[in-house]
Amino acid sequence: MMKHYLKKVMDVKAKRKLLFVQFICLSLISITGLAQNNPIKKAQKETSVSGTLKGKISDIYGEPLFGVTVLNKSKGEHTITDRAGKYTIAGEPGETLVFTLSGYLTKEVEVADQQLNFSLTESTQTEKTYNSLYGPRKKSTSIQSYADIYSKELAQSPTVSYLNALTGRLPGLTTLQANGEPGNDFVGASIRGVAPQILINGIPRDITSIDPEQIESITILKDALSTVMLGQRSSGGVILIKTKQGEIGKQKVSFTAQRGIQSSTRIPNTLDAYNYATLFNEALRNDGKAEIYTAADLQAYKDGSDPIGHPNVDWYKEILKPSSIFSRYNLNTSGGGNNARYFVSVDYLDQDGLYRTSDHNSYNTNVNYKRYLLRSNIDVDITKNLSVNLNLFGAIENGNYPGGGGIYGALATTPNNAYPIFNRNGSLGGNNDFQNNIWGLSTRSGYTLSYNRTISADLSLKRTLDDVVKGLFVKATLSFNTGLGDATNRTKTFAVYKETPNLNGGYDYQKFKVDGVQNAGSSTNTAQNKNLYSEFQMGFDRSFGKHHIGALVNGNIQNVYVNGPSLPLDYKTLASSFSYNYEEKYMFEAAMSYSGLNRYIDNNRYGYFPAVGVAWNISKENFLKENVNWINNLKLRASYGKTGNANIGYFVYDQYYTDGVGYYFGTSATFAYTKTESTLANPNATWEKAKKLNIGLDADFFHNTFNITVDYYKNRFYDLMQQRGKSSAIIGNTYPLENIGITDYKGLDLQATYRNHVNNFNYFVSAIISAGSNKIIDQDEVYREYDWMRRTGQSSSQTFGYIADGFFQNTAEINASPKIAGYNPVPGDIKYKDLNGDHVINEFDVTSLRSNKSMVYYGLNFGVNYKGFDFSALLQGARNRTIYVSGITEWEFQNNGLGQAFEHHLDRWTPATAGTATYPRLTVGSNVNNQASSSFWLQNGNYLRLKNVELGYTLPGTLSNKIGLSSIRVFANGLNLLTQSEFDRVDPETIGSIYPAQRVINMGINIKF
Repeated sequence: MMKHYLKKVMDVKAKRKLLFVQFICLSLISITGLAQNNPIKKAQKETSVSGTLKGKISDIYGEPLFGVTVLNKSKGEHTITDRAGKYTIAGEPGETLVFTLSGYLTKEVEVADQQLNFSLTESTQTEKTYNSLYGPRKKSTSIQSYADIYSKELAQSPTVSYLNALTGRLPGLTTLQANGEPGNDFVGASIRGVAPQILINGIPRDITSIDPEQIESITILKDALSTVMLGQRSSGGVILIKTKQGEIGKQKVSFTAQRGIQSSTRIPNTLDAYNYATLFNEALRNDGKAEIYTAADLQAYKDGSDPIGHPNVDWYKEILKPSSIFSRYNLNTSGGGNNARYFVSVDYLDQDGLYRTSDHNSYNTNVNYKRYLLRSNIDVDITKNLSVNLNLFGAIENGNYPGGGGIYGALATTPNNAYPIFNRNGSLGGNNDFQNNIWGLSTRSGYTLSYNRTISADLSLKRTLDDVVKGLFVKATLSFNTGLGDATNRTKTFAVYKETPNLNGGYDYQKFKVDGVQNAGSSTNTAQNKNLYSEFQMGFDRSFGKHHIGALVNGNIQNVYVNGPSLPLDYKTLASSFSYNYEEKYMFEAAMSYSGLNRYIDNNRYGYFPAVGVAWNISKENFLKENVNWINNLKLRASYGKTGNANIGYFVYDQYYTDGVGYYFGTSATFAYTKTESTLANPNATWEKAKKLNIGLDADFFHNTFNITVDYYKNRFYDLMQQRGKSSAIIGNTYPLENIGITDYKGLDLQATYRNHVNNFNYFVSAIISAGSNKIIDQDEVYREYDWMRRTGQSSSQTFGYIADGFFQNTAEINASPKIAGYNPVPGDIKYKDLNGDHVINEFDVTSLRSNKSMVYYGLNFGVNYKGFDFSALLQGARNRTIYVSGITEWEFQNNGLGQAFEHHLDRWTPATAGTATYPRLTVGSNVNNQASSSFWLQNGNYLRLKNVELGYTLPGTLSNKIGLSSIRVFANGLNLLTQSEFDRVDPETIGSIYPAQRVINMGINIKF
């Protein structure tokens, strides 16, 4: 029955995949047919006059660029480069040609000869525009604080989530990958210490499954001026993703295939059976108990003479493979004519996990994550003044996981001598204390499937109104997004057996648990959401001589439906902005929003959020232009504003009642529930707010080869939703969250880049630094007698506990020292400082443990290219970072003495090692003194990673053109290749009994047609 059912499921999956492929093919065929009025043919007709200019355009690697628009500025005529990057256009020497291609810097050249060959540079920080909330803006006149990155750098990282590709590349953005499991390895991100809002093509969406080759750029917006138009979602900064669009030109097709090997960056070093048993005996002696392992037992563990009765199983090695496979394939095409442009991309990713599997199963029990992505972006000019944009996106994500779950937790808690994997008769080993054989958890507990589907569609219409007022336009957008996720559990049980010799020379087997009971299968809805977004814009952008004015009015509504019966979130925002600059020298910008959310009480749903900014480009002043030629740009800017954050629960202004304890009444045993009052309502609840100051400097030197951007920020977040510390249980209920907290954030963001070349040798180096800290100003804290106990004035990430003061060395020292009340320490226990001098260690000696210094995240990116070869590398790290380690991967013999022990326990305190010990004396189980929260368990979290390396080679165009291809590039890259950290027992990001971060070594090829 099971095999028949599985075959039926596989048939259904195959049909779905076939339909998906057919849909992709039809999309490619139909969309590419939209390119009308082929500009190549038109250009050929236009250039059939006497007097021509011609040449070849390539990128900095020598790869021909086709689709480059070549405009003769003097005559107004244009053409497009062909597949070989060549162009011919009517013109004469002395005239000016302008070369433009999306993703590259526009170049304007006065022609000295009839032959003109050169290369275009890809978009970098020196590009003229960046993406703001509602459209591109000129960098030269920007007052906002932002940082951006482009597709080429994103694609260098062989990672599932684009957030992981941003690590160490953007100042102000910090990331943390706390789990490395395929399908669950998405990265947490913060901008200046606060979680950001994610926008995709200008629409709020929390989607991280986007292939880097579908992304044109990612911009982070950091200050109030850049985000305030989001209203009640403007406080945390913005990650703004812009996907690729089609371009005028001949159809381009790009195919990328890559395959890599993954392995864990670090795994815990456990003790072998002999050392485990030796230390366990020592811990028992320390606790005043009898040893349980004899000398014969220790010898058997040491020499491996009795692998069943005295096993020595390296569980991490036996359960985990040393490596697994990562592969990704992307096919995209773009192009278009004067009336329509298109970009279509399909992407397939397959990522295996590290769990070993068994031939015993007809199904997969390893972790596996498969992702299928389809994106179609179309732009159509219906008339000269009216254009339409349609963006379609679909994602299918399938995951496979062992049915048992909790494998990494079991690896961290199961000693190497607990039981053998298999007994002599092939049954799973185990005993009364260990009834979950890890091999059984991994391979004999069935499997769990996860399915996630996402579909989105964005439709926008834009009408320029130059025929009414020059520079005026209107735009309307309608967007729909839906997601559905479910999990199917097909688990089964397994039995374990304890093998013991019998008197007949054979073996008896004691059974624990039930073997082979299969779950009939259950399906659970894990995610369900719908997102409907509508927007209307009216804008004006025009220059009047030396004056430039920009204005925008934006109104939008977003309905977000989430799991269950909850009513949807309903955001409504009306926003506007106005900007002015004089000769790009003096700049002013103001923005505001009036924003509401239906989760607040009727008469308090809308708030007003303003921001203002000014800038002065000193390099435009005559006194600097005329006297200093090595300064190309020097702009000072400042902004200040008030932003909002709708951190609110579910209609908290209403009082709710829930079912309480039930009782039976009468002879008929009628059952009735009581009603219990839920958390107290808060009709005064409102949105959190922030006042944000940003002061920045943008500078370019030495013919724009050296660029630097510096931002200082100081932000006060207030009206934060917190529960009162000065609450009382006398009311018989729980106090609600109230707008009472205040926290200050301040810091510095810096980015410096140097780019130059020597003949055909191009090189660059770019460094970023993000230094930030926060401080709690007010949180209605309970009364604490001493200053060092108070949370106010500390960082929000502060850890509190005792200050460790070494180890007790002898009885005399113990008698003379303060101790934890109710605990009698012995030599080798951790000694703590008595802060208030009452000779007792208690709550009055608890203080802050972490430094309040600014935490510093940094990155150093550098690279070169020469005659087709290119190389880049990224170093990323953190300073002033601390991590708190505790629990099953840090302490010895947990779980009532059944837990694991690790190599660092060999450095425990004993009378012989009293002067060099780095770990307290060993005990079995919990220890109220040694395992108390204290500075002893606070470790240096500084680290430096070789985060990313890529080496590539692009074949000469003469070779690729001979076989009908535009270019061929082969490359190898890697992720998390090397890590140097002060605390090297674990990965600095994935800490504890969880799936570790992965090291990836990857190779690939990119072919362009």
